[in-house]
Amino acid sequence: MRVDVLTLFPEVFGPFLTASIIGRAVEIGSVTVRCVDYRDFTHDRHRGVDDKPFGGGPGMVIQCGPVFEAVEFVERDSPKKPVRVMLTPQGELLNQQIAQQLAAEPWLVLLCGHYEGFDERVRTGLDVREISIGDYVLSGGEPAAMVLIDAIVRLLPGVLGDARSAVEESFTDGLLEYPQYTRPREFRGMSVPDVLLSGDHARIAAWRKEQAKARTRRRRPDLFQPDDSGGQS
Repeated sequence: MRVDVLTLFPEVFGPFLTASIIGRAVEIGSVTVRCVDYRDFTHDRHRGVDDKPFGGGPGMVIQCGPVFEAVEFVERDSPKKPVRVMLTPQGELLNQQIAQQLAAEPWLVLLCGHYEGFDERVRTGLDVREISIGDYVLSGGEPAAMVLIDAIVRLLPGVLGDARSAVEESFTDGLLEYPQYTRPREFRGMSVPDVLLSGDHARIAAWRKEQAKARTRRRRPDLFQPDDSGGQS
């Protein structure tokens, strides 16, 4: 997979792209991430990318020119077209299904905004898919882009050590993940459930499924849906 991140602050992605699972994915070649600075596509000595909004109001708005030219630059040598994603609180709310959809794409271009956001003509003229990571406002799109990259890249083949990890996590089957335990068996009066030590894989799978259902019902009832048998899933 190829990911191009268009941003005013490419330097913030350095540690993120070299650590943990993302760093491993880059190292083994599962993903290539390039950061492109909007300021490289300005035409004044101050490298300005923003201006006051028409009609008045607070803050500054990112201009069309640098954004369009940055997109054209990253796409210039390829006959194929990427999926363009704008990170914005006005977009569709990111979930596991969207992450899976985007993980199936070979090429993404992520547009990170800042200040009061983009000139509206970026949205209407570049055919972007708008995605939000939550109902709150950030100072810029860079943290949201990192969240999106992390959610996508861990789904790519070979990135996680055990392929089952991505399948058994929260939201993959519409449920929150079941409780997990490791050594020691006893810790400050708290014990690992006996079923997990039984060696009976069928019982363990059933226990985990019921725990996932109970946790989802209690914590995220909005995710809890009836199953085909008339019970709950």
